[in-house]
Amino acid sequence: MSEIKVEKPAKEKLKSLDVENWPVWECEPSAFDWEYDSNEDCYILEGSVTVKTVGGDVSFGKGDFVSFPRGLKCRWVVAEKVRKHYKLG
Repeated sequence: MSEIKVEKPAKEKLKSLDVENWPVWECEPSAFDWEYDSNEDCYILEGSVTVKTVGGDVSFGKGDFVSFPRGLKCRWVVAEKVRKHYKLG
């Protein structure tokens, strides 16, 4: 299983993926367990998150483009309210 990928995307990439038209998800500071039943790409609009996995912790925030693989089991720790555009599949 591949790991979580985090990158700082160029504006051209965001435009080519039509990210601004993806749905938006928000979450207040909290912690919860999650399992991905499909691949997910997301672009972080605001906030700060650490995702804990058996392979280690991955932190990301505003301006990051994050990809999660299907089957990943993890714990989300939302330090600052997060808003993200997301796409499943």
